[in-house]
This record gives sequence, structure tokens and C-alpha cells, in this order.
Amino acid sequence: MSSDMIRSAADGSVLLKLRVHPGAKRSAVNGTFGDSLKVDLQAPPVDGKANAALLKFLADKLGLPKSAVSLKSGESSRDKVVIISGTTPDKIISNLDIKL
Repeated sequence: MSSDMIRSAADGSVLLKLRVHPGAKRSAVNGTFGDSLKVDLQAPPVDGKANAALLKFLADKLGLPKSAVSLKSGESSRDKVVIISGTTPDKIISNLDIKL
């Protein structure tokens, strides 16, 4: 795993770099893509639906409230960075079953 994929921020939150594929058959974490975690989403990339689905998917997988996960960058791109509060990089790796 690249250290760029997941890192702690100065304020105690965690930054997670993602490559998102909207319009998939099902929503799932699907390995890595370069230095990003690859996430397939069922939601279409229309009117922010994929972004909303991504944040909800991550919050559910991590056992966190939706308010703990927000988009830092990549609103209209497949490459995104999300900010996750209330957890640690190790817990994210475990809950998302990221293979090191």
C-alpha cells in the first residue's frame, strides 16, 4: 500500500485517496488503482449521486455517521480524496479489508 493512499492529517482526521468507478453492478471496495483505493459504486455519475453514494458507502463500511465522512477534493473527477474523522488509518484498513 502506498503511504499516499491513506494518511493522518494534522487535525487527527484521516485522508483517503480513492479512484471511483460509478455505474457498477454493485458497490464494493475493489483493490487498488495506482496509489488509490478503487471503489466501485452502483450509483450513476449524475447530479452528485455518485458522490453522495460514496460518502454513505464509506460511512456504513466504517461504522461511522455520514457526517464523519466528507469529500475534500475531486467532486467531478473519478480521483477523489475524502476526509474521515473519528477513526484511525489502521481501523480503515481493517474495515475496508485493504490488502497491504
